[in-house]
Parts: sequence; structure tokens; C-alpha cells
Amino acid sequence: MSRRPALSTATPSGIEVPVVVTPDMAGTRDPGLPGEAPFTRGIFADGYRGRLWTIRQYSGFGTAEESNARYRFLLERGQTGLSVALDLPTQCGLDPVDPMARPEVGKVGVSLSNLAEAEILFDGIDLSAISTSFTINGTAAIVYAMYCAVADKQGVPRAALTGTIQNDILKEYVARGTWIFPVRPSMRLIADTILFANKQTPRFNPISIAGAHVRDAGASAVEELGYTLANGLAYVEELLKRGGDAAKFCRRLSFFFYVHMDFFEEVCKFRAGRRLWAKLLEERFGITDPDAQRFRFGVVCGGSSLTAAQPTNNIVRVGLENLAAVLGGAQSIFTAAYDEAFQIPTETSAEIALRTQQIVAYESGAARTVDPLGGSYFVEWLTDRMEEETRKVIADIDAYGGVVPAIEDGWLQMRIAERARARKEAVDRGESVVVGQNFFRRPDGNEDLGEVFRVDPQAARRVREKYEAVKARRDEAAVASTLVALEAAAGRDAENLMPRLIDCCHAYATVGEMVAALKRVWGEFQEPIRL
Repeated sequence: MSRRPALSTATPSGIEVPVVVTPDMAGTRDPGLPGEAPFTRGIFADGYRGRLWTIRQYSGFGTAEESNARYRFLLERGQTGLSVALDLPTQCGLDPVDPMARPEVGKVGVSLSNLAEAEILFDGIDLSAISTSFTINGTAAIVYAMYCAVADKQGVPRAALTGTIQNDILKEYVARGTWIFPVRPSMRLIADTILFANKQTPRFNPISIAGAHVRDAGASAVEELGYTLANGLAYVEELLKRGGDAAKFCRRLSFFFYVHMDFFEEVCKFRAGRRLWAKLLEERFGITDPDAQRFRFGVVCGGSSLTAAQPTNNIVRVGLENLAAVLGGAQSIFTAAYDEAFQIPTETSAEIALRTQQIVAYESGAARTVDPLGGSYFVEWLTDRMEEETRKVIADIDAYGGVVPAIEDGWLQMRIAERARARKEAVDRGESVVVGQNFFRRPDGNEDLGEVFRVDPQAARRVREKYEAVKARRDEAAVASTLVALEAAAGRDAENLMPRLIDCCHAYATVGEMVAALKRVWGEFQEPIRL
């Protein structure tokens, strides 16, 4: 018989929860109405009745041809937006023939080294009719330039493009690791993409300020929210310094989070995040335009909350996280497949993840009314606590001197690492329960992993062959000219680099070549060492 753990009395963020919350404890503050600042109950008055959240699946592997086939499979089954996974060489600015890249080509996402590959990836997909999200950061500006170039090739007006590039380099330095350039020129590149997008692709989100990877790296829900909002404030400061119009650029800022398994903490995290972001914009920058204050966010249901042990348990986890995201008011949701803890999803597991969203959307009734948990004594009490604790996290960063020096000195990285160690130790000691992993394990220890997905072992070879073919047929003089212009522009701080990057893409310059040109001017980020 499995031993039974005790129920925890605190949330994973350490907020002690009373046995019952009374009206006096919840306070008398009116949470307001959805669609009205500070948006505790939601950013739209009609919630999902006006527009359902965008249903996505994170997908991409091997070659552009294989990934295009998976996208078509998902779209045929009711997915409403694409979420592109890119391989590590693309994320780190390496071409597939680079010796550092060769073992990773097509492994955790699709290889996208040049415009020809992007044309194949979106072949037969009308970019004016689909929203596309890219989880890309160090090379986000380049991938965004490539997407604009594909639209040009398809004859789609850039103003018709919808979607998101993650483009949040600050969290890469502290959590995910696909940084390339030093912090300050990276901030310039992000500002360039946002200011360019405001004019050229006004319906496209040029940044998704992401707490998700900070959470998976070890942060609590409170820290995830606090670090994310602090990063958002840093981007606003940078954009204002570069002459941006807050009324324009704030409307296209978006956010991105993981949903973990403490149901009410997650719902209240999103409610507190909406309210606090609106307040911070007004307090720090005097931004009072409600359209600029809206806290638009997408989520992943899955991530490090999934386990390789008893993996079908993950179907239940993702379903609960999906419901928390809906009750928290997310604008975009992608649900992880149950086997993502140990492999690229199969078609079967990806379809189950997609059907999970459709069941929540169309069978559960959760989307009928806005903020259905609003007014609950416990929910309002916990929303207030989440806001209070998040303000403390932001105050700590402010006291250090802000996000950028905290990253350059390695202070923020150490805080997250310490939290990750504490989280792991809590699981190891049995203080944090993970069903099937540290409690309620199978007596025989056998795990049914189900169908195994295998990337075609010849995929990387085909990617390299296509790469060489593109280089053989392109106009080398045009490539050289655009790369020289890009390098020169990188040395002129006032010039927006996006037009130069799009010119490079149209000439079929590669990701590695564009990154090399920028490195010659900016150098590379050196990870700080803290003893």
C-alpha cells in the first residue's frame, strides 16, 4: 500500500492558506467589472463570448517539410493558431553545418536557417488567416524578419500578419540560456523589433514577456509574476528612451506564463497580474490609457509539472491547468502532450492535448461567463496576497538597481537557482507531492511510455543538403552587400535594424551569417561567475 502524504496548508509560493476565508478577511474592495481598469476580472467585457482564446499546440521538429505536415494535421483537427518550435541551432544563431550545431539539428524543433526553409514551413498556409507564435529569443528579430519576408513572397500585406515572437531576452539570461549578444545591445534589438512592428505589422505582438521559463527553472508563481513584470517595466523604459509612444507600443506588449498544478494560486496569479500591471504602468510612467494597460497573456499548460513517471497522469494535469488558464482569463493557450516530459509528441498525444482544450471550451461551460470565480472570498483574498507578495519581489529587484544590473552581475540567476534547489529538495523529502513520482508509485516500477516518437535519423542530413543548395544558387554579391549594410547599421545606435534584417532574408543570407555580422560589432554575452 502506498503511504499517504499530508495535505499542505500553504501554496507552493509559501502563502499560508486559512481553513476558511471570511468576508472580513477577504476585505470589502470591489474587484470591479471585466473590461474596466485595473482589469482584475478580465481585459474584455464579454470575455470568451466575444472571442475564444487561441488554441495552439507547440510543434516543430526535423525538417521544414515534416513540421509543415504536422501543422496541417493540427489545423485540420481544429487548432486555431500555430506555435512554432525551433531547434537549438536556430535559437542560438548557428547554421546547421556549424560543428557546434550538427548534433542538435532538428532535435527539439524545426531547423530554420534561411528564407527558403521558412517558405517550405508555411507552404500552403495563408499567413493572413492564421496567427503564428514563435518561441524564439536570441534570434527573434531575424525570425520575425524572415516571417515578414515570407509574407512578402506570398503577397500578404505585412499589416495583415497576426501572431507573436517571444523576443524576451532578459529571461534567457536567467532561465533558458539561448542568449547571444550582451544585454544592452540585445535590449536595443528588442526595441527595434517592437517599434518597427508598431508601424509595419500593427496586429502582430513583437514581444511576449515570458515568466514561463523562469518558472520552469525553479521560481515560484509569485516570483514568476514578479520577475516577468520587472522585465516588462525594463522594456517599457528602454522603449521610452528610444522615443517610443507608450500609447502605441504598450498595446502590443504581451506576456507568457506556465500554468502549474496549484489550481487557485494559478488563477489568482493571473488576476493579480492584470491588476498590478495596470497599476505599475500608471504609477511609474503615468500611462492611464486603458488600451495600453491591458495585460494580454498566453500560457503553456504543462512544462516541468509533467512527469516521465506514469506519463498518462499528465493528461489529468494538463486538463486541470487548462481549466485554471481559462478561469484566469488567458488569451492564448497551448496544452502540452502527456509524453512531452520525455519526447516530441506523437500525433496521437498531440491530438489528445488539442482535444483537451476543445472539451474545456465547448463542454465544460467554463467559458460562458467572465471570471466565474470572482467574488469568492478565498479567490479575492488570495488575489490580494499574490499582488502583495509580487510587489515585494519587484521591490527587491528595484533595490538592487533594476533588472539589467541584476542580470549582468548574476544576482537574479542565483536567486532562481536557489529556489530550484529548494523545490527539488522538497520533492525529494516528500514535502511536495508529485503523484506517481514520489507518492503512489507502481509497485512493479514499470512505466508504460506508450508510442515512441522518433525523429528521422536522415533529417539532419537533408537539412544540411538543402542549406548547401540554397548557398549554391543565391546571389552572393547581394548577400555580401546586405550583410555589410547590416553590420554598419549595428554600429549606428539610432538606426532601426529591422529593414536591414529583412533585406538580408530576401537575399537568402542565413541566420548564422546575420548573427556573425552583429557579433562583430556587439560581441557576445559573457555569463557572470558568482562565488
